[in-house]
Amino acid sequence: MRRRRLKAWLVICILGIIVLVTRLAQIQLVSTESFSKHGINLLEGSVSQRTQEMVIDNGRGNFLDRSGKPLIYESIPVLILFPFLNHLEWPVEEVASVIGVSERKILESLDEADGPIAFGNPEPYLLSKHEMAAINKLKIPGVFAVERKYPLSDTQAEQLIGITGENPKLLEERYGDKEFSPRTLVGLSGLEKSFDEFLVGEGKTKLVYHVDGIGSPLFGINVKYSEPANPFYPINIKTTIDKDLQELAENLVDKHQVKNGGLVLLDIESNNILAMVSRPHLNRKNPFGDLGVENQMLKQHIPGSVFKTVVAAAAIDYGLALPSRTFNCSENIYGDEDPNFQHGELDFTQSFARSCNRTFADLAKELKAKDAEMMDEYAEKLSLIGSVGWKGSVFHTEDFRQLPDENLGRVFKSEEARYDNNYVALSAIGQHEVRVTPLAIANMMATIARGGDKQMVRVVESVEYHNGSKVFGFDQSKLPGDTISPFTAQKLQKLLREVVVDEEGTGRWFKELPYSVAGKSGTAETGILKDGKQNHNKWFAGYFPYENPKYALVTVNLGVHSDQGGINPLFAEMVKEIYNFDQEN
Repeated sequence: MRRRRLKAWLVICILGIIVLVTRLAQIQLVSTESFSKHGINLLEGSVSQRTQEMVIDNGRGNFLDRSGKPLIYESIPVLILFPFLNHLEWPVEEVASVIGVSERKILESLDEADGPIAFGNPEPYLLSKHEMAAINKLKIPGVFAVERKYPLSDTQAEQLIGITGENPKLLEERYGDKEFSPRTLVGLSGLEKSFDEFLVGEGKTKLVYHVDGIGSPLFGINVKYSEPANPFYPINIKTTIDKDLQELAENLVDKHQVKNGGLVLLDIESNNILAMVSRPHLNRKNPFGDLGVENQMLKQHIPGSVFKTVVAAAAIDYGLALPSRTFNCSENIYGDEDPNFQHGELDFTQSFARSCNRTFADLAKELKAKDAEMMDEYAEKLSLIGSVGWKGSVFHTEDFRQLPDENLGRVFKSEEARYDNNYVALSAIGQHEVRVTPLAIANMMATIARGGDKQMVRVVESVEYHNGSKVFGFDQSKLPGDTISPFTAQKLQKLLREVVVDEEGTGRWFKELPYSVAGKSGTAETGILKDGKQNHNKWFAGYFPYENPKYALVTVNLGVHSDQGGINPLFAEMVKEIYNFDQEN
């Protein structure tokens, strides 16, 4: 009996040893890089337990403005201190003397550290080039003066540039054939997403040293400097954004309390985006939980009377805008008395300047009788239908798009609406199923200002290596398809100017600005009631100076009450600030 028990215990012990050996083999030999259902990399974990590191550069590329100023990260010269200095006698007084601080401050910061630190609290202490050189000349182990990459605290154009995050599944989907750490950042939205293949990190630059169980140096006090093997990385994406104008635009949008909306500013000659602001603000803690991650300047919205520009272009070409012709602008689009506006009889030019709905409803129905697809055709000629962002071949990608999140505009959603006079009348004044993006409207204004020259909108000029040499450049390109004639563009230019100079024009508030403005207002009913009141999208789109066009600007406030959220003050102040900017530069 006793022998039987011993045999049983012996079998149990042997089985236990086999289980332990098997488990140990799994940990040490088999599942070293993907242990358990969580896919834990045991090798990385083991290394991280016995190393301490200070990341100098996360390896991901940066975005620059048109003059080379950083938009996401900046490199700051800082003093790096390693905690093993607490166990050594080292010339702290010499370091303190170089940077002009007390020895006590340096030692206190080290005493509280559980890993390498950038000296300074709460912000890192910025070194001069002279201080950097003097510190590194001392050659003190564990003391380094380096340029470390930090995210900018006031990131601008946040929706346009987009966000990044750790997403191993997405990383594998995009780059399955390449070896990247699972913690590599990938672009999730905006330019970070569209240019991710250029930006994705080749590896971190870091200072590393090995420690024992209590944090003391394991292999002496040597610190290893580790960086990617390719000196041309990280890549820089040089955008067309002007950082100063972007900051100015961001501040003005917030000053005028635009909660949902924003602005787009284009350079007319190059058709480059100089500034783009979208609200609401991006919530980086929960970016996909609200509208903040969406760029409202690339989303389709109801444009209201801004769309009358399309009808005007078609009416000019088809001889419906005769100077002698008048319209009853005391009536609404259905021929009933208008309770809000009693303009009386107006000609075509006055109708456009004062935004008479009846005129453009009548014209649209006459155009429909000629061709039911007339408004679609002219909306496309003026770049409101289809994408306007730069697209073309980039290396192995034939249809690369700088702005892949850009919505496509439309006039009619349903085919039956195209043949219904009531729906046609509503569409003529930018209501019903008409949807356009603010970027497309800005491009329409730029196209008119250039005399009908329809171009793609660029937001990135080039992709550059870390040393500044060019990887790829994005040339100025025409938008495909028909456009308006120079004659029609000239007529539209005069109409847009009349909006401002007419004593009752909807843009008369801009008459005294330092730059002469041409443009069109829009107030669209959204069909959404808030507090029992109808909500509106409020627009002003235009270009300036009128005599020598340089900028196209669109401002929009979305979903506001009729007696709130006026957009004219924002447009006016932006024009003034741009004028001041030009005088100073």
